Parts: sequence; C-alpha cells; structure tokens
Amino acid sequence: MDLRVVGCHGGETPKHRTSGFLLRAGRRTIAIDAGCLTSGLTLKEQASLDAVLVSHGHMDHLRDLATLADNRAQNGAAPLVVASCAQTISILKQHFFNGLLWPDFAKIPSEAQPTIAYQVLEPEVVTEVAGFEVQAIMVSHTIDSCAFLVRRRGGEGGAIAYSGDTGPTDRLWEILNEAPDLRTMLMEVSFPNEQQRLATISGHHTPDSLGRELLKLDRRKDVPMLLYHIKPTFERTVERELAKIKNGCELQVLRLGDEFDL
Repeated sequence: MDLRVVGCHGGETPKHRTSGFLLRAGRRTIAIDAGCLTSGLTLKEQASLDAVLVSHGHMDHLRDLATLADNRAQNGAAPLVVASCAQTISILKQHFFNGLLWPDFAKIPSEAQPTIAYQVLEPEVVTEVAGFEVQAIMVSHTIDSCAFLVRRRGGEGGAIAYSGDTGPTDRLWEILNEAPDLRTMLMEVSFPNEQQRLATISGHHTPDSLGRELLKLDRRKDVPMLLYHIKPTFERTVERELAKIKNGCELQVLRLGDEFDL
C-alpha cells in the first residue's frame, strides 16, 4: 500500500490543512477522513477515489465530502462509498447531506446512480470496503469516533492503523497488540502539555499523554508512529515537547505531501 498525506493538521491556515490521507493499493484508492480532499486533490484525483473512511462527525474530518460529492456529480463519477460507524453516518444524513445545509447526494443525480453510497461499519468486525479490509474500533472522543485498522484485501503488505480523534483509550491498543502485521500507525496529538485540561475535555492528546498512551502498544519499538492533528497555534511547542518523549517509539510529525510505501 502507498500512503499520501493530503492534510495532517488540527486546524487550517494557508500552510495547514485538516485531516485527509490517501491509501492506494493496485488500482484502488481510498481516503481516510475528508477535511481537505478538494483543497488538496485535482479533479481527476477526486474522481478516482473509490471510498472515504470517516472517523467521526466533526467538520474538520468530513467537510470536504460536500464539495467532493459536488465535483464528482459534475464528472459523472461512480458512486463514492462513504463508510463509518452508525452515529457518523446518521450525522451525515441528518445534519450534512440533508437537503438543507447541502444537497442529498445519496439521491443525486438519481436513485439508481447516486453520487455517494453509505456503508455502516460495525465496530471491530472486519469489513470489505472498496477492495480493502477495514476494522473500525471505537475510541475516546467527545462524540462517537472510531480508529481504523486497514489492510489490502487478502492481507497482502501488512496493516496500517489510524487513531482518529481520541484521548486515552484501551480497546484500540488491545486490538493492535493482536495484529502482528501492523506496519505503521497514524496517531493524533493536538495540544501542548500546558493545555492538558483542554485536551482532556476535548478528547485529544498532548505529548505527555501520548507518551504514556504509546506504552500500551507491545511492539512500539517496531511500529513507526506518524503524528498528525497538531493545532497550528501550538505547532512549534508541541514538536519540541514530542522530541523529549523517550519511550522507545519512532515518532515522525507528518508534513503536507509526505508519501510512504508501506
């Protein structure tokens, strides 16, 4: 699998984009989260997507589904699979693609050929999504939010994990400890240590809480941690504090345009 970073920040400026990552295996391409898929991809790249995994119902992780659906409808693209846990799909239907805030692209351009097609992921059940094997794992946030464990269909090439927005949690690490083929993990960290109270209230990590959390992964010395979701306001402080973590983990702060061959 190939991983491309389209957006990796916890906020937006001209130099920062919110969460959006591409996974490609063979001819199939899926996105994980949709905070920047139209601001960061060409029309051709947008039309080539097979599915989007949405971690939860906050705007910085799903907002570009609106313009992505619009662009794909104009290009006559095949239905885009939008996959997530039940609450997130409900949020999308009731509060986003509801015909008021934005057109209902689950019915446009036609009932027979809609622009988007929803797929509900049952937590912890391995489900095929557009040629990938996906396991959604509920994590700890202010609303229902899920991490993803993703493999190419058939398990070729190992697995990649994506934390979604989360503070300290347990079940995610239990499942990852049972995944010997885990190759790498996209892990969130948002606020500096001095903002721990805000991080706790909002369901996010600081470098201090992240350092403790990674101790729950048995193979942490063998699984590179690709860090995302740092708030632009605190970027330099968080990066300095991350450099002080000494728990055996390989930590890398993601940048726009980073690419990895997994």
